[in-house]
Amino acid sequence: MEYTLIPGGVTAAEGFTASGVHCGIRKNKSKRDLALIYSDTLCSAAAVYTTNLVKSAPIRVCQNHLQDGKAQAVIVNSGNANTCNADGDQKAQRMCQIAAEHLGIDPHNVLVGSTGVIGQPLPIEPIETAGGALVNALSREGGTDAAEAILTTDTVKKEVAVRFSLDGKTVRLGGIAKGSGMIHPNMATMLAFLTTDAAISPEMLQQAVRQAAQDSFNMVSVDGDTSTNDTLAVLASGKAGNREITSPEGDYEIFFGALLLVCRELSKQMAADGEGATKLMICKVTGAQSTEDARGIAKSVICSSLVKAAMFGSDANWGRVLCAIGYSGCRVDVTKVQVEFCSQKGSVLVCQNGAGVEFSEEKAKEILLEKEVTIAVALEDGDGQAEAYGCDLTYDYVKINGDYRT
Repeated sequence: MEYTLIPGGVTAAEGFTASGVHCGIRKNKSKRDLALIYSDTLCSAAAVYTTNLVKSAPIRVCQNHLQDGKAQAVIVNSGNANTCNADGDQKAQRMCQIAAEHLGIDPHNVLVGSTGVIGQPLPIEPIETAGGALVNALSREGGTDAAEAILTTDTVKKEVAVRFSLDGKTVRLGGIAKGSGMIHPNMATMLAFLTTDAAISPEMLQQAVRQAAQDSFNMVSVDGDTSTNDTLAVLASGKAGNREITSPEGDYEIFFGALLLVCRELSKQMAADGEGATKLMICKVTGAQSTEDARGIAKSVICSSLVKAAMFGSDANWGRVLCAIGYSGCRVDVTKVQVEFCSQKGSVLVCQNGAGVEFSEEKAKEILLEKEVTIAVALEDGDGQAEAYGCDLTYDYVKINGDYRT
């Protein structure tokens, strides 16, 4: 199936508008801190959330609102996580009411998200004051403003969209995401909101979202910390006019391919923008005994602090990769392991049959100095394969997190 990358992000799909404004939660008045995504029709909707036992108030509200598999809008603030607050649920509900009042829709059809500092009460007055301006700013071009408004320590906006054919109709699917630190989701990401004009039942959308998260956001790690606010939500307006997808075959597979592509692109953007990062690390594992083994090995390599530090120094220290494979807890015959380092500058084989081989340190250094580096692990032990996404570990990561709250 052909999927074409297009502009537009979260508003590329028919029926969706978005906006982002500065309401005053963040002290920096030049930074947008309140976002809104709106569909002009009620949508099928689905979401997955953090596995952290400490969950934000917005997650509890979203879980309640999505019991019927329907939603029409998403309101999100940055600068405050609304987590571990006695009045958190009340304020998350109030955010939904504010959006609903200005949009003229049912508050139960509004989803909510928050990101930022944990354990500080969320000031609701700035959101109440900005509600009208937020709705008035809605437009097809507003996706980029919304993408900016959900950022915290991120240095770049994260958005992507694709176009594809489904049942003879042109369908679009796009989204925005935020995430730079406290990224080790085991579900989705810090925050990601996707929209599509495909017609798909809530049940099939939920299945697709959960399945796509497993091979995209679940395979991202920046620092090993699983956030309290992780949410991936998808709204489907049905405006493309295709026959509604109600079973997990045929058109479902085409739709899922597009969803997985968008989720993976956003995952890579997140990993590349990891706090203090200078390069994107991708670990590609092939030949594992199972997909689960491939996932576990890829994630183990990408999470290794020693591998991440070596990548920062552009040091071809392949022994650290073997070490991470060995403690992954996955089934692997170490006598068959092959490792290559790859980038736009080429590739270099550093390990074969579980042992080192001669290679040019100068060539390896040139390869590892690139902004995107792939660690290719071939196991020759089965058909399982997976990709994981991470970043290098730098001095700046400690600087950013040493005084994040104060």
